[in-house]
Amino acid sequence: MFIGHYYHSIEAKGRLAIPATFRQQLASGGVVTWGLDGCLFLFPSSYWQKLSEKLASLPMTNPQARNLTRLLVQSASDLNLDIQGRTLIPEHLRKIANLKKQVVVAGSLNRIEIWDRDNYHKHLDLIAKTVSSDPELINLSI
Repeated sequence: MFIGHYYHSIEAKGRLAIPATFRQQLASGGVVTWGLDGCLFLFPSSYWQKLSEKLASLPMTNPQARNLTRLLVQSASDLNLDIQGRTLIPEHLRKIANLKKQVVVAGSLNRIEIWDRDNYHKHLDLIAKTVSSDPELINLSI
């Protein structure tokens, strides 16, 4: 499970250090791809495999299913961590998420989200306002 958030910088070559607390769960590899809401998603290989099977089982006749599959699969890139825990974020993905130098690497349970730092905080502010104005929005019966 991925939790917490960490501030990092993308190097000039496009490399990003993955937080040490996340690396163990990525030891068998991972996939970075187009995310939703303006970020990138980084999935561990085991979860990506399950997600791929789910996407493959969606009906090809459903335009929304085809489009989601295209977004996630056609922009995907394998995670390759170097000895220092860095990975190259391909240029096309950096552009998709508008990643500049300062980024946030945030855990979201089964995935990691990679955000431009300013966009991350704007998005969280928007979420906080939405949740604050509608407490019924989230119904967690545990």
